[in-house]
Amino acid sequence: MHILLIASAFNSLTQRVFGELGDRGHTVAVELALGDESLREAVRRHTPDLVIAPMLKSAIPRDVWSTHTCLIVHPGPVGDRGPSSLDWAVLEGAETWGVTVLRAEAEMDAGEVWASVPCPMPPVAKSDLYRNEVGDAALEAVLLAVHRFASGTYTPRAQRAEEARMRPYCDQSVRRIDWETTPTTAVLRRLRAADSQPGVLDELLGDEWYLHGGYPEDVLRGRPGQLLATRAGAICRATVDGAVWIPQLRPRRRPGGPATFKLPATLALGDRLPALPDIPAPAWLPEHRETWTDVRYHEEGAVGFLRFSFPGGAMSTDQCQRLLAAYHFACSRPTSVVVLGGPRDFFSNGIHLNVIEAAADPAEESWANINALDDLVEAVLTTTDRLVVTALGGNAGAGGAMLALAADQVWCRHGVVLNPHYRLMGLYGSEYWTYTLPRRVGQAMAERLTQRALPVTAAAAHRLGLVDRVLRKAPGEFAAEVARLAAQLASMPRTQRYIAEKKAVREREEDVKPLGVYREEELSRMRRDFFDPAAPYHALRRAFVRKEPPQDTPPHLRAASARSAGGRHWIGPARGMERPLAW
Repeated sequence: MHILLIASAFNSLTQRVFGELGDRGHTVAVELALGDESLREAVRRHTPDLVIAPMLKSAIPRDVWSTHTCLIVHPGPVGDRGPSSLDWAVLEGAETWGVTVLRAEAEMDAGEVWASVPCPMPPVAKSDLYRNEVGDAALEAVLLAVHRFASGTYTPRAQRAEEARMRPYCDQSVRRIDWETTPTTAVLRRLRAADSQPGVLDELLGDEWYLHGGYPEDVLRGRPGQLLATRAGAICRATVDGAVWIPQLRPRRRPGGPATFKLPATLALGDRLPALPDIPAPAWLPEHRETWTDVRYHEEGAVGFLRFSFPGGAMSTDQCQRLLAAYHFACSRPTSVVVLGGPRDFFSNGIHLNVIEAAADPAEESWANINALDDLVEAVLTTTDRLVVTALGGNAGAGGAMLALAADQVWCRHGVVLNPHYRLMGLYGSEYWTYTLPRRVGQAMAERLTQRALPVTAAAAHRLGLVDRVLRKAPGEFAAEVARLAAQLASMPRTQRYIAEKKAVREREEDVKPLGVYREEELSRMRRDFFDPAAPYHALRRAFVRKEPPQDTPPHLRAASARSAGGRHWIGPARGMERPLAW
């Protein structure tokens, strides 16, 4: 079928639906919902068999949904209605939830049900749930609804009046934290329900801030509301019965002022921050500790696991440097396999554009950031005394995708979406991509991936050769499966031979073209992107960071279809989802 996706943004779920439908042989077009007339024009131009809205903040015009089947993906079970479904579920501590695909009609979320899929709700942040458990359920529900629609025999069921549960918009009056009375569990739910957007509005050090992200602390205590300590850019704040870590803050926008954006909490507070103890967490933190750290190491037998998780997947200069130090520590240990990556959610999206935008000299900070990330990738590429595995429990893009490709083996969860390109930010790219990407997919395909700038599903990435294993596991099961496979890899009799062969190959390739030459060539292009005030990167970065709405659907999306972007005919014959652990 020819399917038109309409969305308020080409976000993670829209990208996944786009790619997965293309993998299954459909042609899929994307149009951003930028007003009623633009939607009408898009439908006229595409004449789709089916319209699907994976993420839509506005209503579809009556004349569109009355003449075309338009399916809405609602992140709630049957009967749940309203614009803050997932927020309420997290706030109320729901243990199970669901996703419903329903037909658009005049009353919001009240249309006929085409599919509904339940999902668990572990105690993690809303955006993490959206990209993982909820995302899995949404994809399953969309595929089921598409199959039912294509059959021509399925009759969707009307919602019963007794099922309806209309919820209001979840505003700041509901999210507010009274630090003198609100227990830690409720504080964490409120922070998690607003972690990415909109944040929790609060007063801090004489000003108003949105708090983003929340994690429990098991040792530090103080007067409720008091700031207790800092760590890796985060602040620790006392509650009535404990304390929580808050990694990011965003100042409240002043009337008539520019849009504000999230930053590491200590950077956002700047000179306002009082003298607080900085309490770094050791890389090898005991597993029983319930505290926040964005980099953590542990070992199981001959396998070292270096876990990292940065908000939004962005990696600042400081974060890259700290991760590199932890990587050097991991490589000093007597292991034969090192696994890089968090247990769930984002792997990495490359340099930290928000921190760069806030810098006194964004060009200089861009330069420092890209060099710090290059240093990390170089360390992985030049590790020749053990095998390195990158484990992608979540999405990866730009330099983060190239960091993943630096490893000997790339394993990812089946719901992962990769964006191995830089063009949409006006950048040539670095992180040794001109070495690692052609090495995996060939020069022609590397150019195609970076120029078309379209998302690639896990299955398509595997067929293409970008990843080596796709693990069909639930988000909460991914880390354990990675640990099992890594232990298997470490115990294989051939592993030491692989390590020796890897070292010999690196030496031969270094003789042909040193890694330093790749880096120098890439950075010469990046220097122009960063330091030319007229370079597109600066305007594109500002628009991204400050969430400036687009005026039209970007050309690379308007020209794209999932069949040509990630479908079977583009990337060649399918292979099995799990290759042997041997090379």
